[in-house]
Amino acid sequence: MKEFLVAPSILAADFANLQRDIEMINQSKADWLHVDVMDGRFVPNISFGQNIVATMASHCEKTIDVHLMIVEPEKYIPSFIQAGAEVLTFHLESTDHAHRNIQTIKELGAKAGIAVNPHTNVDLLDDVLEDLDMVCLMSVNPGFGGQKFIYRTLHKIRSLKSKIIERNLPTKIEIDGGVGLQNATAILEAGADVLVAGSSVFKADDPTRAIEQLKAIEIGNYDL
Repeated sequence: MKEFLVAPSILAADFANLQRDIEMINQSKADWLHVDVMDGRFVPNISFGQNIVATMASHCEKTIDVHLMIVEPEKYIPSFIQAGAEVLTFHLESTDHAHRNIQTIKELGAKAGIAVNPHTNVDLLDDVLEDLDMVCLMSVNPGFGGQKFIYRTLHKIRSLKSKIIERNLPTKIEIDGGVGLQNATAILEAGADVLVAGSSVFKADDPTRAIEQLKAIEIGNYDL
């Protein structure tokens, strides 16, 4: 059985009970905690700042996976890593200095990821793919939880996975948006390595069981 990671998205949690929900993640089979940082400029929503991320990191026993949906991410990379980000992802569309940002993230001791919006071609990552620990493919338009999965993303996963295999790279593919039991198998078989699950976990009757069901999926060969 191929290995993959499940990263519940705290954006879908109960904000009045964040510590409780993080404790649930700690006790679950989740691998990472996914934290969406939004600035109201790159996306039409505002979420968490560095202090909240630091507080969550202090309670969470899982890997902290921070996704910066912000303009000029280079201004904030050091402070989010200091706040506890162990995997830090910024958007290709948000900066003119992708390679420099990757270098900065790695120099500060975190794993470096780039996210791309649904309309962005994965070919644009060719010149930095070797430097990345992860690529996050947005399978919804970023900014809000609870959206429907864009099935064109499956083609993008296969295309990106082919590039990674061809170059013999360890780069992971993370899928963020509309992920649940109804499509997780197809996503994994296309070549994904990390499933970000928000509403399908935190809005479930039993979130711990929802995570367990995702982790129990068995996949065969990549459908390239």
